[in-house]
Amino acid sequence: MKPVLVVVGPTGSGKTRLGIELARALHGEIVSADSMQFYRGMEIGTAAPTPEEQAEAVHHFVSFLDPDRDMAAGEFQRLARVCIADMQQRGKTAVVVGGSGLYLRALMDGLFEGPPRNETIRTRLRQEAQEHGNAVLMERLRGIDPDYAATLTSENDQVRLVRALEVYEVTGSTLSALHRRHQESLEAMPVLQVGIRMDRSVLYQRIDRRVGLMLEAGWIAESQRLLENGYGPHLDRLKALGYRELAAHLRGEQDLATATAAAKQHHRRYAKRQMTWFRADPRIQWVDWDPKEGTDTLTDKALAHWSAYSAQGKR
Repeated sequence: MKPVLVVVGPTGSGKTRLGIELARALHGEIVSADSMQFYRGMEIGTAAPTPEEQAEAVHHFVSFLDPDRDMAAGEFQRLARVCIADMQQRGKTAVVVGGSGLYLRALMDGLFEGPPRNETIRTRLRQEAQEHGNAVLMERLRGIDPDYAATLTSENDQVRLVRALEVYEVTGSTLSALHRRHQESLEAMPVLQVGIRMDRSVLYQRIDRRVGLMLEAGWIAESQRLLENGYGPHLDRLKALGYRELAAHLRGEQDLATATAAAKQHHRRYAKRQMTWFRADPRIQWVDWDPKEGTDTLTDKALAHWSAYSAQGKR
C-alpha cells in the first residue's frame, strides 16, 4: 500500500478541520476513524463533520450506520482497508482522521477478534472463576499461552481471561498465535501519524465551548428524536459524550444545567483517556498547537511532517 496520513488527537483538538485542509492540499479523501461518528442521526452530539465540511473533502464512514448497529474494530479494519486501497488506485491520498485509538490500531496494525463466541464454554469458565477464583484460570492460561497471559495486568480482567481460554478450547490454538498469524497475513500499511497537542486548559475550554454550541445547534432535539425512534437503550455506549445525561433530562430526571455540566465533564474525561492512549504510541509525530496561531499554522506543521516522511521514503 502507498503511505497513509493519520491525524490523531483528543476530542475538540481540531482534527476535523486539519483533516479537511490536509485532504485538500494532498489531493486526498478522508477516512473517519471516529467510532462515535459512524452513527446517523447523532451528528450533533458526536460533532460529526457538517454537510458543508463534507462538501470540502470526501468523507468515508461518517453517519452510515443506524444507532443500534455495532461496528467492531475488526470489521472497521476490513472495510477501511478496502476503502483506502480503492482511493489509492484512483490516485488519492488517504487521510485517516479519528480519536478512537482501538479502531486506529486495528486499521494500522491489525486486530484478530477470534472465532464467534461460544456461550456454553464461556458460561462454564465464568462459573469456574466464581467457584474457585480468577487465579485458577490465570494459572491455566499461563500454562497454555504465557505470551497472552503476560499482557493481562491483573487476574481480575476476567473478560479477556475467559476469552483467551475460550478461544483455545474452540480452536486448539492460542490467542497470541492466532493474532501473530493474522498480522503476518495483513499487507503492511506505511503510515505517518500526526498528533495534535495543546495546553490542557485550552483544550478543556474548547471542549466546554463546543458542548455549548452543540446544544445551540439542537442536540436536545436530536436526543429526543433518538428516544422517540426507540434508540434509548443504545445511547449508553456513547455515555462519554453526554447523551445519557440529555436523555435523563428529557425524562425529567435532572435539570438542563446539571445535564450540561455532566456532558462537559464526560467530554473532558474522554479527552484525557484519549491522550493517555496516544501518548503510549511512540510512532506519533506530535504537533504542538496554540489555536491562537490559526489553522493555517497547524496545517503547515502537519504538512512539514508529511513532506519529511515522503522524502525519507523516496531515498
